Amino acid sequence: MSNLSCGIVGLPNVGKSTLFNALTKKGAQAANYPFCTIEPNVGIVPLEDSRLGVLSKLSKSKQIIPAQVTFVDIAGLVKGASQGEGLGNQFLANIRETDAIVHVVRCFDDPNIIHVSGKINPIDDIEIINTELVLSDLQMIENVIARLEKQLKSKKELQTTVDTLKKIFEALNQGLPARSVDLTDEEKESIKIYPMITSKKVLYACNVDEEALATLSNSYVEQVKEYAKKEKSSVIVLCAKLEEELAQLDKQEAQEFLASLGLEDTGLNRLIKESFKILGLITFLTTGDIETRAWTVHANAKAPVAAGKIHSDIEKGFIRAEVVSFNDFVTCGTRAHAKDQGKARMEGKEYLVQDGDVILFYHN
Repeated sequence: MSNLSCGIVGLPNVGKSTLFNALTKKGAQAANYPFCTIEPNVGIVPLEDSRLGVLSKLSKSKQIIPAQVTFVDIAGLVKGASQGEGLGNQFLANIRETDAIVHVVRCFDDPNIIHVSGKINPIDDIEIINTELVLSDLQMIENVIARLEKQLKSKKELQTTVDTLKKIFEALNQGLPARSVDLTDEEKESIKIYPMITSKKVLYACNVDEEALATLSNSYVEQVKEYAKKEKSSVIVLCAKLEEELAQLDKQEAQEFLASLGLEDTGLNRLIKESFKILGLITFLTTGDIETRAWTVHANAKAPVAAGKIHSDIEKGFIRAEVVSFNDFVTCGTRAHAKDQGKARMEGKEYLVQDGDVILFYHN
């Protein structure tokens, strides 16, 4: 996983494209990174992290490389998408490839922007999309089970996979997402090669008008929160139109504009942070005169796995990690001072990396 990817889904006219435009504008500013290729419908967006600027000043780094999130705009999901309506099948295949789903829900009234079903009802909207995702998974699993059952006679080891898929099929048949099915580690492992859309974590992005920004709520948002709570999903509230305007401004102007609205952070930044959170991701940092950089790992990743994010050779030849917490690094000013003051710890293969660790890896 070089960086996390989120598929943005939603009905037409809910503000999905506006949000995506805001994201890619922001992402385009990151296009000076050598690996940052932006294809149609894909935006690569940096996670703003004030710690990087602080470390960069201390290390006199030539460049800063933030952690990144890839957003994939899954356009055109309509009722019947799983049957190929719109460009359904193609887009559903795109969602399968992503790590998480950002589901944009319209939570504002505006007579000038028509709603596909003629009325504003966020729960109906959510259920139309969720039904399509469930139907798409049902179709996929049905095909896989049929294929695997033919192989069962000669390959008995496929039994767990077939049983697990049938268990999920049952839930999907009742309209429940795959993520609602409790599976053992063995069962999870047995179906790993069959990515299901409804097993992904979902973040509902309530798109509101500017009026609702002061409280980050309105009656529609409350309905979505209630719905999300039942399925243990997260909710974020933003105004896509405002985000698109903010993305056009420079950093200073954007901060002033936000402050005038009584907001501390852009909706996009909250969206990216929340995406990290639902996937259980953290960032560790490396710093030196060449670059200061944030790297993404799963929470509870061991030191060698983190080393592998930098290069597979460092993971293979891992000896130890010299770890200084971000706060200690800033207080001491340099790694050398941190060592002198006993703030640099030598950690071995079992060390669990913490968010904000500033790490130097020793390897063969």
